[in-house]
Amino acid sequence: MSLIKEVKKVEISNKFTIGGTQRFTLIAGPCAIESEEMSIRVAKKIKAICDKLNINYVFKSSFDKANRSSVFSARGIGMEKGLAILAKVKEEVGVPVITDIHEPWQAAEVAKVVDMLQIPAFLCRQTDLIVAAAETGLPVNVKKGQFLAPWDAKNIVTKFKEMGNDKLLLCERGTTFGYNNFVVDMRSFLEMRPFGYPIVFDATHSVQIPGGQGTSTGGNREYVFPLMRAALAVGVDAIFAEVHEDPDNAPCDGPNMLKLDDLEEILTKAVMIDDIVKTS
Repeated sequence: MSLIKEVKKVEISNKFTIGGTQRFTLIAGPCAIESEEMSIRVAKKIKAICDKLNINYVFKSSFDKANRSSVFSARGIGMEKGLAILAKVKEEVGVPVITDIHEPWQAAEVAKVVDMLQIPAFLCRQTDLIVAAAETGLPVNVKKGQFLAPWDAKNIVTKFKEMGNDKLLLCERGTTFGYNNFVVDMRSFLEMRPFGYPIVFDATHSVQIPGGQGTSTGGNREYVFPLMRAALAVGVDAIFAEVHEDPDNAPCDGPNMLKLDDLEEILTKAVMIDDIVKTS
């Protein structure tokens, strides 16, 4: 319990903080931005659920999915259109927004719109990208690479400290386990906790099967909530989950995304577990 209390609290857009003994924050939305109407609709529905359950909420969706299995895979609507839609979500729904960046030059431009930046797992060791993100001064959610031991995330922490940015979140998204498979080692949360920064669990990417459908990624949606329960029991500060109205027909990551219609039931049970851990 003392480890939870000692975690730095990261402020998100003067709205709330992530970290400490407070209830977990939810970072959620469709994998990729598909349209303004759909993004706003999903964000409003998720916010309503989170308001009901007293969960702080950050809307997540990507303007580009650069890490794809195939050159023919859907990439997204692009940065200009994507940022315009994220700005609209912020304005109309009143929630902070987060999105991925893949190249250093994107950091400053994306930071003009979003409240948080996210570094994809494959890119967590790209120093120029990490430095550019840290230099914006925004909170940054860095996904620990599938290839990275949890104790080696300390090097990510050092890069942020050298840039004078202490608004870092470390995200577990599973570790490569043989071919086309991930495993979530619950010890990873405990190994990264002493670094002193909030820990995020990426519940949906952790059940991916990379390249499992030949030219696209497969997944096991049914494992999302069991793993989420386990992570909350260990004591994470935020849950990352990609959520879609119709994931089976989504342009990317459909097999591992949660169905929006299932979200309230899942979060209701998640709150019960989190309350036990954070108040015991």
